[in-house]
Amino acid sequence: MIDLILPEQSEQPLYQQLYFLIRDSIRSGVIANGQRLPSVRSLQNQLNISKTPIETAYQMLTAEGYVISKPRSGLYAVNPYQREVARPISGEAAKPAAAAPVLGTEYSLPPVQVDFNPTALDPGAFPVRIWNKMLKESLDQHLQEIGHYGDPQGEYGLRMVVSDYLRNSRGVQSTPEQVVIGAGTAYSMGILSKLLKGIQAVAFEEPGYSLVRDQFHLNGFQVIPIPVGDSGISITALKRRQVQLVYVTPSHQFPTGSIMPYPERERLLRWAEDNHAYIIEDDYDGEFRYHGKPIPSLQGLDRSGRVIYAGTFSKVLTPTLRMNYLVLPPDLMNRLKKMPHTLFFAPSRVEQWAMESFFKEGHWYRHIRRTRSLYRKRHRHLIDILHTYLGNHVEISGQYSGLHIQLTIKKHVTSEELIRLAAEQGVRVYDLRKMWIGQTQDAGQYPRLYMGFAGLREEEMEYGIQLLRNAWSLD
Repeated sequence: MIDLILPEQSEQPLYQQLYFLIRDSIRSGVIANGQRLPSVRSLQNQLNISKTPIETAYQMLTAEGYVISKPRSGLYAVNPYQREVARPISGEAAKPAAAAPVLGTEYSLPPVQVDFNPTALDPGAFPVRIWNKMLKESLDQHLQEIGHYGDPQGEYGLRMVVSDYLRNSRGVQSTPEQVVIGAGTAYSMGILSKLLKGIQAVAFEEPGYSLVRDQFHLNGFQVIPIPVGDSGISITALKRRQVQLVYVTPSHQFPTGSIMPYPERERLLRWAEDNHAYIIEDDYDGEFRYHGKPIPSLQGLDRSGRVIYAGTFSKVLTPTLRMNYLVLPPDLMNRLKKMPHTLFFAPSRVEQWAMESFFKEGHWYRHIRRTRSLYRKRHRHLIDILHTYLGNHVEISGQYSGLHIQLTIKKHVTSEELIRLAAEQGVRVYDLRKMWIGQTQDAGQYPRLYMGFAGLREEEMEYGIQLLRNAWSLD
């Protein structure tokens, strides 16, 4: 039995208190890797709180990879880098740290010297001074509204600037009325599961973004894997399945990095129109493209109202903000209006006001230009040093967009073995095995690994690649 004690005094909402408490317990090893978590009902009885904050906390933990859902079994803790010595459970939230993608292998590690975490951002790139200024100004400007709840769909001013931004940058055609501001991907997928109540199965990229896939599992959907190739999800394989919903990441497929070309986008849209199906287009890091011009979003090409567009502020600004958005087609927007407001809620009004000002004063666009330039430089440096130190021993793919690359190592070993050898040198690399429902690779193929570059300085990357060359004997 896991004994959880919430802090007696805290200004954080209950769901955040519970999220931090369980997250920190998993990190510290108090909740062991693979340990089953209490059900929503048992936690409800233990803590004497309603089920809504518990469900929200569990969705956040699942979305960030700390928890996995096993159908008809429950929720289980995930910490492949668990230390042997555990700290006692504390009601005080620890300082946030980047969640590590799941390795699928557990062993003791020496001190980590270089971590090629595909989800990490550069903390120094966050505009702390400007954001604090936006928060203060927002409070000053909205003092008369502090005593009132906001629109559960999100503040209208923020929805308006988001709609304008998406139209100009990604070709998304929408009005502010179609935009829904959410408290993270897990929350938004929960909203969609309610709006798409009559649909029982979802086609999903294989490999695909497991944190979203788990949300569909949690909400009772059957997930049907559809293989991904160099042009994204296989439309031919999709047509063989009787489904009315598909989830795709066409601008930068996660994790392979493939980009869906324009003709395939048109084929996918025709499939959706012919089958009266919906497409969830997750454009999670669409701002970061390093070669060529961006291909218009699926939503911008859609003429039949079949695309649900999803985006986030996390990849550009910070994941700690926990703010994202959906653009719903008109028929789903009408369904949302009929839903009880108790079933959905927007993030902090203060942070929404600050984000609106961040857009209106031009800081968002300047920040995108700065971070795009920064990550383009780091991306180019990683590619260069991989060629320099690993040469013909590796093959790089998925390198045209996003914040990570796919690396194929031309050795007849497993990805687990490569990860173990790297870990012995103090380097973390990832095979993202959790992104597959089935096997991670076909028999006879070389192993594939995934390496992020956004959170590392150039000298750290170079040192890490040198260590990998030695660890993998690629001289």
